[in-house]
Amino acid sequence: MKNGMRRKSSLYASILILVILLCNISACNNTQVNGNTSKITLCEVTHSVFYAPLYAAIELGYFDDAGIDLELVNGGGADKVMTAVISGQADIGFAGPEACIYTYLEGQKDYPKVFGQLTKRDGSFIIGREKQDFSWENLKGTTILGGRKGGVPEMTLEYVLKAHNIIPGKDIDVDTSVQFNMMAGAFTGGAGDYVTLFEPTATELELSGEGFVLASVGEESGEIPYTAFFASQIYMNNNTELIRSFVSAVTKGLTWVQNSDSSEIAKVLQAQFPDTSLEVLSQVVERYRDIDAWNDSLIMKKESFDRLQDVMEEAGELNQRVEFEAIVDNTMVPK
Repeated sequence: MKNGMRRKSSLYASILILVILLCNISACNNTQVNGNTSKITLCEVTHSVFYAPLYAAIELGYFDDAGIDLELVNGGGADKVMTAVISGQADIGFAGPEACIYTYLEGQKDYPKVFGQLTKRDGSFIIGREKQDFSWENLKGTTILGGRKGGVPEMTLEYVLKAHNIIPGKDIDVDTSVQFNMMAGAFTGGAGDYVTLFEPTATELELSGEGFVLASVGEESGEIPYTAFFASQIYMNNNTELIRSFVSAVTKGLTWVQNSDSSEIAKVLQAQFPDTSLEVLSQVVERYRDIDAWNDSLIMKKESFDRLQDVMEEAGELNQRVEFEAIVDNTMVPK
């Protein structure tokens, strides 16, 4: 079963031996701070308004209320987030759950498991160099910067392209050579005809006149468990109540976002995006609300997980499906 990948994920295989040597049990136990406060290091895949409920929980003090001293660090890609988690540099990872599938299939003994899902569809947008009446057919014969090969953003893009009868490598060149956090700079520097970007970067590029938002990938893809929280099984077993408190804090942030208007959310997010105006933040929040980006709860559904594996198979990254229960633990989410 664990040899079930068509294309072995060298992005993870190359780090596993080193990680096993680096990881020790002490890194998997939470650190007590000021008596009743526990320190958690959370490594996120990127910093985007797409994750508004998480930042709302931070800024509204829900983690403080839960006795959690949260340190948020930017991993700059799902592979780097996974490296941080399995090496013990981070307690919890926040990225696409495909990272957990890859690590499981590589044979990692203490492979991380997902314990909560925040976003339920792709949060990236197609950016072009000029305004146009966009049709997916316009992408034929062009080059698009799509992100790291094997990552959910790139695989979902290919899934949507194929749904529109546009075959990567034949009808369009999907450039996977540019690092996730360098894509906007590469595009403005002249690489590619199109690029997929998250917010607020997409809108900021549009405001600068260097690109134009043309379409949402997430609207086309359907529901996919796009971004989730995960941790090593040792950490989860040793810190069950702490993770439950973490999930409770994020859930409060999710509920608050669901019940607040975009301008109110923007004001709360301002501290997380100090270089972005309230007007832009409000516009971006509304854009994500329009595509129904966020889960109703942190529970991951089996049908969504199955669709993720459909996407991975379509991308040629998986030919042996993984059981839902092997990767996902929904017991941390309050009923």
